[in-house]
Amino acid sequence: MKENLTIAEQLKKKYHKTEEVTNFKQMLYRSANIYRSRTAFKLKDKNGNIYSINYEQFKNDVIYLGTSLIENGFLNKRIAVIGKNSYKWCVSYLAASIVGIVVPIDKELHTNDVINFMNVSKTVCILGDTKSLTSILENKSILENKETLFVDFENDKSENFFDILLESGKDLYLKGKTDFDNIEINPDELRILLFTSGTTGSAKGVCLSQRNICSNILSIYGIVKVRRSDLFFSVLPLHHTYECTIGFLLPIYSGASITHCEGLRYIAKNMKEFHPSVILCVPLLLENVHKNIVKNMNKTLPSKYRKENNENPFNSLPFILKKIVRNKVKNTLGGRLRVFIVGAAAANPDVVADFRALNLNTLQGYGLTECSPLVAGNTDFFQKDDSCGLPIPNVEYKIESPNSEGVGEIIVKGPNVMLGYYEDEEKTNQTIIDGWFHTGDLGKIDENGYLYITGRCKSVIVTKNGKNIYPEELEYYLNDSPLISESLVLGINKENDDETYINAQIYPDIQAITDYLKGSVPTKEEIWKIVSDIVASVNKKLPNYKHIKSFGIREEEFEKTTTKKIKRYGNNMKI
Repeated sequence: MKENLTIAEQLKKKYHKTEEVTNFKQMLYRSANIYRSRTAFKLKDKNGNIYSINYEQFKNDVIYLGTSLIENGFLNKRIAVIGKNSYKWCVSYLAASIVGIVVPIDKELHTNDVINFMNVSKTVCILGDTKSLTSILENKSILENKETLFVDFENDKSENFFDILLESGKDLYLKGKTDFDNIEINPDELRILLFTSGTTGSAKGVCLSQRNICSNILSIYGIVKVRRSDLFFSVLPLHHTYECTIGFLLPIYSGASITHCEGLRYIAKNMKEFHPSVILCVPLLLENVHKNIVKNMNKTLPSKYRKENNENPFNSLPFILKKIVRNKVKNTLGGRLRVFIVGAAAANPDVVADFRALNLNTLQGYGLTECSPLVAGNTDFFQKDDSCGLPIPNVEYKIESPNSEGVGEIIVKGPNVMLGYYEDEEKTNQTIIDGWFHTGDLGKIDENGYLYITGRCKSVIVTKNGKNIYPEELEYYLNDSPLISESLVLGINKENDDETYINAQIYPDIQAITDYLKGSVPTKEEIWKIVSDIVASVNKKLPNYKHIKSFGIREEEFEKTTTKKIKRYGNNMKI
């Protein structure tokens, strides 16, 4: 008799084989040994010429920088890294995390916040871009450690220019100072200290071990095969665990190559230059690429196949035309792209399905910094477009205290779960209970083990009669309209009324509305009428208690975190 297995159980029988690593030094030396002369990074020189750095050179650069850091007395100390995605950032991150504890910092933060994180973490050295370091130096009076070493990636006039440090480390190493080779790493101790700037306000210090992250690398490799021929196109900020684990450390483990985007405005140009095969992105980026593809289809296809209002015409095309369109789309994306990995927020399942129809695999997952980061994902073997996937290898999740619809808090257990919050035992004990990490996210699990995110515990709107409304659900319906760029749904109270009413703050897509009106620039009244009609059509899809009772139209987009999530605090909450 055939076993009746759920899809999650079937997945366990299909995992790709992995070779265990438990720390970054072991991973780096292993990769340099196996992939020695293969390309680890594709970079551009000052003249715009593309050149490669192989695995052996990458390993050596990490050793040389690490040797310099040891020579400066930074063994087992906290070392910060800040700046745009670059080869030097990657070398610094690995050297710092092997020599001591690495503190990756978001370059977009206010200088006072950066200095606060340096003070709190007791940083003794910071490596970064000229721009980031200059703003810290200008405010050095509030930096507690006046002896902090500033290592500049770009300024060759700096006394502590990165290249000089690298050269002095090389000289020391080749003369026999091999302390770096002799470092023994405890895979279960704090080695990565991250300060999150989550969508709900105050930052927390997340303590990760190298086993946390290495376990996540192996789990991801088990469900998404990385080819040695793959080139990862790094767009999202590397200080974030999502990009760092999956867009940097995973390809290094796998023998693939990495290139860094020169900036959001250069995405299309860089893709044509480097021909990537894998891109990590957030839904916003994916949807922008999708919008451009659909727009170009409706411009270039024969008129009888075009659709109005930016609708996708692809599915109604004849077979031969589909083949031509697929090739054209692939070529505009560099010619080799095979997979988008989507995280940080829920992707529109229709967009995911559209990309798959174009032979561009689109895998979305769910994760958190505290989980190194991945918890669930769609895989090479099983995909469900409206779900964030199945549990990754060696990780469990379940729903705590589910309501009648099966919705409750998602809790997670596995080797990827953090050590705890930095110097905050109380918060750690509230969050990790009997080995289960309480995510603060609401979700449900179907009969096959697929996970669905329904919202954040803290952002749930509770009505007077106890009904729960998840803002993300309403935002999904609003954002589904091509005429709305972004939205934020809030619960508001009126004077002398203890009922909670639903308000939507909406940032319309003016260009899309202009196209919708056949080219005339819309007046405020026309925008209001169009948005009002969209809100009315969304309300028709919802039970009465979820209806949007009022809305506001924003003239500027919402403030976002570095992973492009709308912040649910600060100026965004003003109505």
